[in-house]
Amino acid sequence: LALALALPSMALENGLARTPPMGWMSWERFRCNVDCQADPLNCISERLFFEMADRLAEDGWRELGYEYINIDDCWSAKQRDVAGQLVPDPKRFPSGIKALADYVHARGLKLGIYGDLGIFTCGGYPGTMLEHVKQDAQTFAAWGVDMLKLDGCYSSAEEQAKGYPEMARALNATGRPIVYSCSWPAYQGGLPPEVNYTILAEICNLWRNYDDIQDSWDSVLSIVDWFFTNQDVLQPAAGPGHWNDPDMLIIGNFGLSYEQSRSQMALWTVMAAPLLMSTDLRTISPSAKEILQNRLMIQINQDPLGIQGRRIVKEKSHIEVFLRPLSQAASALVFFSRRTDMPFRYTTSLAKLHFPEDAVYEVQDVFAGKIVGALKTADNFSVVINPSGVVMWYLRPMALPLQPRHVRQQAPG
Repeated sequence: LALALALPSMALENGLARTPPMGWMSWERFRCNVDCQADPLNCISERLFFEMADRLAEDGWRELGYEYINIDDCWSAKQRDVAGQLVPDPKRFPSGIKALADYVHARGLKLGIYGDLGIFTCGGYPGTMLEHVKQDAQTFAAWGVDMLKLDGCYSSAEEQAKGYPEMARALNATGRPIVYSCSWPAYQGGLPPEVNYTILAEICNLWRNYDDIQDSWDSVLSIVDWFFTNQDVLQPAAGPGHWNDPDMLIIGNFGLSYEQSRSQMALWTVMAAPLLMSTDLRTISPSAKEILQNRLMIQINQDPLGIQGRRIVKEKSHIEVFLRPLSQAASALVFFSRRTDMPFRYTTSLAKLHFPEDAVYEVQDVFAGKIVGALKTADNFSVVINPSGVVMWYLRPMALPLQPRHVRQQAPG
């Protein structure tokens, strides 16, 4: 019902986010820490965003496509000013958001900001009521903002049905290209009939469908379960300019093992998800950085076709297989183990995974970067998958050789 009210607001294509946005976001790691006296390094302040911008620009992130520095909740003062305008907290953001945007832009990056369609933000700061939608859009544009995440705490379904499309129109009317991330479907349960993804794709560039991610493997699994259980609804909704957003990457924090970190990266990539890291880039470990900076992984995530992958096999052995079609007839395969006992040898063939008959593919291990070999569709092969880990392959079609090499019982890496 709520999304049905938005029918007149279709065709709001802004030409942005043709591939899933990449960057950094403050929320999961830094939350609403506003105590800058006790914790100046980690509080939500301009210093945090200046320092993260430096890291993106200087540590190889920007060149790989991580370009957004996104402020989340708790950045503003507790009251609007006398003109009704949102203003940043004067103690924590003394230079103002425009100065922060200029700093970010000077480093070849883009700035994202947070708003909430409601009386208050989720953290209790001033929200954007319907009468403030145009004003706030103009304020963000004047500051030089490049992305807006619009949350939905403290608003009704009817207010959301009016406000989310209205903000899309207001952002477009500013003349500034602003990627629009909306949390609308998450507040409507994420599924039809309450959510009409055809309409949503005309209004928002990306959207949160489900719960916030927490710093735990259980949280990652709950998101994976929801997205792939509902893939028949969600997968067709994604594409260039409009993406499902399973929430932030928590790689480099405290809750995931090395194997689980690789799994989140691979599964988010196969989902064509935005890659928005929420970790401390000032202290990130070399192993977490290596996962997040995997060039082939990012190439797959940013594939121009923009097709979201699907789970195609769910075995009783607790092995799952995911497939994402890519441009130039290539594919990404993820073999994922939910087992908790020991590495598992999984044997299958491309034929069983519904690849074309009589084809041959060059297989590349995404994490190792090595070419595994040439694989004929009919050939059996095995991969060894660590507990809560993944093996990820990039497959490119080859001309059918006269004597194709076989990759039998070979475990990449």
